[in-house]
Amino acid sequence: MTSENLNRRPVVAAAITAGFLLLILGLTYRVLAARLSTPLSKTPINPAALDGFPLQIHDWTGEDVPLDETILDKINAEASINRLYSRDNGAESISLFIAASGVTAGIMVGHPPEICNVMSGYQLLDQRFIELILESGTKLPCTILQFYRGGSLIQERKTILYYYMADEQFCGDRSVLRSKVRRGPSMVNCIAQVQIVASSRGTLPADSAVRMVYDFAVDSASSIAQLMEYIKKDQSADSSRELKKGVSRQ
Repeated sequence: MTSENLNRRPVVAAAITAGFLLLILGLTYRVLAARLSTPLSKTPINPAALDGFPLQIHDWTGEDVPLDETILDKINAEASINRLYSRDNGAESISLFIAASGVTAGIMVGHPPEICNVMSGYQLLDQRFIELILESGTKLPCTILQFYRGGSLIQERKTILYYYMADEQFCGDRSVLRSKVRRGPSMVNCIAQVQIVASSRGTLPADSAVRMVYDFAVDSASSIAQLMEYIKKDQSADSSRELKKGVSRQ
């Protein structure tokens, strides 16, 4: 056996292992999405329900960024926002994406960042589950991912912090969503996925990217919880209006 073949062994083994893990993760998410396909409520979210999310959060200033229609079709969320938030005169910036559904939870777990970014050509470097402490003392459970994609000319790093919300409850992973839905789909009015992303092309150190997504997650958590509370009230109002219409028809 040549030395070249010996040198290639670790690379081939790593590729096989990565492919196997990706397959297992993909199957796991598909099974979980199927289990969460039970309708959560009869009232879908108003697409404009997220429009009131503040553009100014602490020292972060946001602006809306249009999402590609192809991405929107794949997500199939009833309401979503995609924004760029910056601070320190634009020296630091992150992207915020929120997708919410009041009908099924399956779409929220059907496109996890672990799978979607790897399928887009990124290499997953690190994945950790963490708990951030908010100003109120509440714990924010979330997952943080670090990706890399590089070629001869462009090298890009991406840090993603994400979590889910079942109504106003923070959920760090899909197991919490599954347990809540299993206890009774009617107990959950809305499921949302929150992604906070810091990306760069070789100019932003990894620890700086992590610090930024941590900071924004803590700064924005209360506003996101309030947003979910507003959505729940808006759904209840819509349900009441529909009920009154049904009664009047009789």
